[in-house]
Amino acid sequence: MRIGSHVMNLLESKGITLNGMLNTAMELYIGEEEEKVREELKNLMLRYLDDINVRALLMAALLLEENFEVEGDPVNLVADELIGISIAEYIGGKMALFNFFYYDTRKPGILKELPPFLDDAIGGFIAGCMTRLFEGD
Repeated sequence: MRIGSHVMNLLESKGITLNGMLNTAMELYIGEEEEKVREELKNLMLRYLDDINVRALLMAALLLEENFEVEGDPVNLVADELIGISIAEYIGGKMALFNFFYYDTRKPGILKELPPFLDDAIGGFIAGCMTRLFEGD
C-alpha cells in the first residue's frame, strides 16, 4: 500500500480521482505529445501524493471542508487560497504561483465542481505538478 493512499481514498470519496486531476490539468495544456505529457504528469502526481507535506496540506483542505462552516466562497476567505498557493509553490516553486492563479480563475474540469478549500488545494496541486513537469527537476 502506498503511503499517500489514505489521502487519495479521502479525495476519491469527494469525487476527486487521479484521472480527474489529470483530465483537469490537460484541459489547459497547450502543446504536442499529449499522451507523453499525461503519463509524465501522472508519475509526478503519484510521487507528490506520497510527499508528507503535500498530504498534510491536502488533509487540511479535506478537514476544513468537513469541519468548517462557510457559505459558498466568500471574498474575505483567503485560507483556501493560501493552502492552494502553499501546495503549488512547494511542488513547483514561485513559478507555480502563476499557474495556480491560471487554474484558479479558469476552473477547468473538476475544479469548477469542488467546494472552496478543495478547489484551491487541488488547483494548487495540479499547478505545482504542471510547473514542475516543465521546469524539470
